[in-house]
Amino acid sequence: MRRPRQALFLLGLLLSGGCLTLLFLRTTVRHELNRPIDIGEPKDARPSPRYRPAPTYTPPPVKDPFPALATSTPPPIPKYNVAEKDVWKKYGLEIAPPLVIGFTRSWPMLLQTVVSYITAGWPAEQIYVVENTGMQQANARGQLTLQHPWYLNHTSLKRLGVNVVQTPVLLSFAQLQNFYLSLSYTHNWPWYFWSHMDVLALSHENGLDNIMPRGGEPGYKSLYILCLEELNRTLATDDRWGLRFFAYDHLTLQNPKAMEDIGGWDTLIPYYMTDCDTYTRLHMRNWTQKDANCGIVTDTSSTLDDLLALYRDPRVAPGFHDPNPPPPPLEEEKKQKKRDAGSNDEGPNDPIEYWKKLLDVSNQMFHYKHSGRGRNTWQSGQHGGRGELFYYDSAGFTDALDVLTEAGKEVFRRKWGHGDCNLIDGGGLKFEDQWQVLKEWE
Repeated sequence: MRRPRQALFLLGLLLSGGCLTLLFLRTTVRHELNRPIDIGEPKDARPSPRYRPAPTYTPPPVKDPFPALATSTPPPIPKYNVAEKDVWKKYGLEIAPPLVIGFTRSWPMLLQTVVSYITAGWPAEQIYVVENTGMQQANARGQLTLQHPWYLNHTSLKRLGVNVVQTPVLLSFAQLQNFYLSLSYTHNWPWYFWSHMDVLALSHENGLDNIMPRGGEPGYKSLYILCLEELNRTLATDDRWGLRFFAYDHLTLQNPKAMEDIGGWDTLIPYYMTDCDTYTRLHMRNWTQKDANCGIVTDTSSTLDDLLALYRDPRVAPGFHDPNPPPPPLEEEKKQKKRDAGSNDEGPNDPIEYWKKLLDVSNQMFHYKHSGRGRNTWQSGQHGGRGELFYYDSAGFTDALDVLTEAGKEVFRRKWGHGDCNLIDGGGLKFEDQWQVLKEWE
């Protein structure tokens, strides 16, 4: 009888152990099921970028300052500024003098510059606009709109009668200057004039005291004719001329031989300080640089309300506006409204009196540009074009230019071992000292 009892006892132990095991497993599984499952980071998870805040103010869309040009040919310029056909031959010149104007951004500013030179007497067929936008053929095909920062209207320029040359890619300022030099080889130019695209050019239509009478009187000479005279005088009296400044380099007469001699513009200094570098190297190599006066070439950041004013249209009173205005305070808004209202007035019928009005407005434009806001705000006036060919964010482009500009300034400092533009008197440097001098600040 003992064995059955032992068997029953062992069976009871087994059953008890099994129950305890099942109870333990049940509790453990329930605990595991209630625990959050860690599946790790998803394979496609990415950090979230931090975006720039949306601007609190967006300037109004830019306006075409010459709407009449879209549907008709331009009106005649003042008669006393019209150049006699092939008048350059009377000054013993080999070719008609080319005027090269580079363009990257702000179509309204370029159009004003071109029209102002034409109405000041420069023959349109002797003007070359260099489209340096990086837009390939988009502008030539008319595929961009006015609000696109790099918009340029080929049709309007052809209607004005000027030439359009395109750079193959977007060039920096220094590269663009060397591109002008290459054009002198292509077209066999023994010299050429070049101008910035943010200027307003006027002839001395009210005359010069004891030098020249006013427009319409015998002996008057337009901006173009005075430039021809200066070129003739320079060629006859100076065998080693490098350039002639008209209002610093806002309008410049350039000698390609001088540029060859110094090795052209330094493209590793792409923007600011590259002029200092180039003009100093010309001086070091004894190429002359003199100031001359052929007219009034005003540095501007704004455009006339209607470019018909440059044609002395009495239906249009001269007035101007900023293509990229700052957020206007209330008082400024009132002034702007008054000015806009005044632009509906008519201008004088007498062309010389009209010119005086234009001169007064151009002076206002100059002081507006140099009032402390910044010289180059006009470059960022167009804020559209997103989705169009070769679009590039305008604000990003400006930021990138700032980086390149600062990098170029550092290249200048390392090249000369000197921190400012006073390389000769302040640094005792010679032409051969480029990249040979230790930094004076170390």
